[in-house]
Amino acid sequence: MATEYGQGESGEGEEEEEVGDAGRLLLRVLHVSESPAPLTVRVSPSVKDVRPFIVGAVVRGMDLQAGNALKRFLTSQTRLHEELCEKRTAATIATHDLRAVRGPLLYGTRLPQDLKIVPLGRREVKAKDLVRQLQLEAEEHRKQKKRQNVSGLHRYLHLLDGKESYPCLVDADGDVISFPPITNSEKTKVKKTTSDLFLEVTSAASLQICKDVMDALVLKMAEIQKQTVESQEDGSLSDTEADALSGQLPDSGADAGAEKAGPASLVVEQVRVLDEDGPLRVVYPSKTDLGLAGPHVTVVR
Repeated sequence: MATEYGQGESGEGEEEEEVGDAGRLLLRVLHVSESPAPLTVRVSPSVKDVRPFIVGAVVRGMDLQAGNALKRFLTSQTRLHEELCEKRTAATIATHDLRAVRGPLLYGTRLPQDLKIVPLGRREVKAKDLVRQLQLEAEEHRKQKKRQNVSGLHRYLHLLDGKESYPCLVDADGDVISFPPITNSEKTKVKKTTSDLFLEVTSAASLQICKDVMDALVLKMAEIQKQTVESQEDGSLSDTEADALSGQLPDSGADAGAEKAGPASLVVEQVRVLDEDGPLRVVYPSKTDLGLAGPHVTVVR
């Protein structure tokens, strides 16, 4: 059911609403039962005292090839980390190319010397060595800037202080694809060619902050998608954007639902987070999530 924005009782009001809907992005929520291969995350009891909260979602249909869409997408994550996530101290976002994600996923912990990951832009490294390296970089940066306190992205490193084990998200191949709050893996890196994404938000603080951040991320993606589609329709692409799009526009019949939806649409698939022995912890998006979609997005459930 679409999120309501107010309806008039007259036919004229309904016509105005239809015109308004045509200018919005359609965000269609796909229930777990509707997905042919729903992604699930199982949670190990070992995360309870380390970083217990995680929420996941799958978003399909993003166009990150046009113009600076990928840059805007990555910038939006940085801003969410700085603001809503309070410099990653309240929550951390990780985004993945769904094509490289092999489920089911396990959210658990490993000892610092046993946790290995290929961080974004780096070679495979043990978690203990990566954290130490980042701490040294942070201290060197502090000395260069002549500051009393460590600032910037290194500020969240203290969240791992005193932890005997570190949190990680592991795929069906046994590879660590995320090491929150530090980094996610080069294996599932989001690229311009990525159209379907797996999103995760983790926190040591609360489940609600995970949901709030996920709401903000999904709605920002919808905004970016709407701007991308509108720029293509307006013919206001730069030469670089036109080159990037050449031969890569979607088939007109690829998504009949998108054609009916209006100028732009995305699909959000529910992801279930389960206890290790099976009981459901959380499903996102639930009926209460994505409630404040804003004036440019219509949510259909």
